[in-house]
Amino acid sequence: MSLQVSRLDLPCQMHAGKGSLKLLHDFVITNGGSRVLVIMDSFLGKPPINLDEKVKSILKQGSIESVVFSEYSGEPTTEHVHAALEILRDFQADCVVGIGGGSALDLSKAVSLFGKTPNINWTEIPEKPFLKRLPLIAVPTTAGTGSEATKVMVITNTETNIKMNPGHPDLIPDAAILDSDLTLSLPRTFTAYTGLDALTHAIEAFVSTRATNLTDFFALEAIRMIGKSLPLVCENGQDQESREKMSLASCYAGIAFSNASTNLVHAAGRSLGARFHIPHGLSVALLLPFVMRFGLEAAEHRYAAVAVALGANPSLSQKELAETSLRMIEDYNDQFDIWTDGQKYINLQDLKKEIPLLSKDAMSGNGIATNMKVPTIEDISEIYEKLINKLSYVYS
Repeated sequence: MSLQVSRLDLPCQMHAGKGSLKLLHDFVITNGGSRVLVIMDSFLGKPPINLDEKVKSILKQGSIESVVFSEYSGEPTTEHVHAALEILRDFQADCVVGIGGGSALDLSKAVSLFGKTPNINWTEIPEKPFLKRLPLIAVPTTAGTGSEATKVMVITNTETNIKMNPGHPDLIPDAAILDSDLTLSLPRTFTAYTGLDALTHAIEAFVSTRATNLTDFFALEAIRMIGKSLPLVCENGQDQESREKMSLASCYAGIAFSNASTNLVHAAGRSLGARFHIPHGLSVALLLPFVMRFGLEAAEHRYAAVAVALGANPSLSQKELAETSLRMIEDYNDQFDIWTDGQKYINLQDLKKEIPLLSKDAMSGNGIATNMKVPTIEDISEIYEKLINKLSYVYS
């Protein structure tokens, strides 16, 4: 694969390190904010975390008034966007701060855009030469989505039940604060889901037809860091050093895929997640091995490099390394209970019936054309069939 001319879009300001949330008021002032709408996952504002009061106190130090919106659950929807916009307008906020996982950050992107440009249509977003939005600061509390550094947002249309994922460089937050302290309370299950989501971002960016030397740098570094740190964090959630590395790795993976694109895993995973209400990280983790198998031969040299980044013996042949990369991902799914967790969400008979619709939805999603082996709708149907076979085997 020949590398394209390299371009990289990423936040103008980034600050990483333990305790860096305390600089939030500086970032708001630097970006021209004085009245802030804070969009925060609801559990973060409840005991024992009580992050809402801490954030308000930090902002108050800069004479910044704030209001918190956390009246949403699950992945963000168009209804959540409308509800948050009402709060923003009533408060006359001039800046948006997103604090939480991918849901909070994606919701914040949408609110910052529609808060400044209320009449834009969702389908118009990728086509505009530029977007006018309110200043936006992203503070992730998970190490997975990388949304703090990406130009895409995933919002479910409640009328169609389809996950929209419009992208535009102007959706990238103005600033990203990576405070690993905020990830310490994440339970093992979601540490694994979000970590595997980050790993999928990095792998898909690396095997994308739009990969460049710049995106390769961030993708491979993310893969290396996740391979070393995710098992440690899942074993000990209070491992501060590994938490910090996972926060950085997630951001690096976000930079990589935002500029190089995700592929078939995310296209198929979004459909699966929307139909069965599966946490996003789990849905892509369930599908990653089957998509890798589908494209392994076409991207053999790339998957070989993935294996080496994950710690495989580099003296193996290219074919052996490519196969090893797949086995390592399968081992992660075993180690982090992905197959058994998938059973909790998916009724296999329902999945069987939904395959035609899921495959159609996946084919219409972003990333299909950037697969090194472009799938047909039959190929995608077969991937879902293989997931059924795997889960059936685990059931038995």
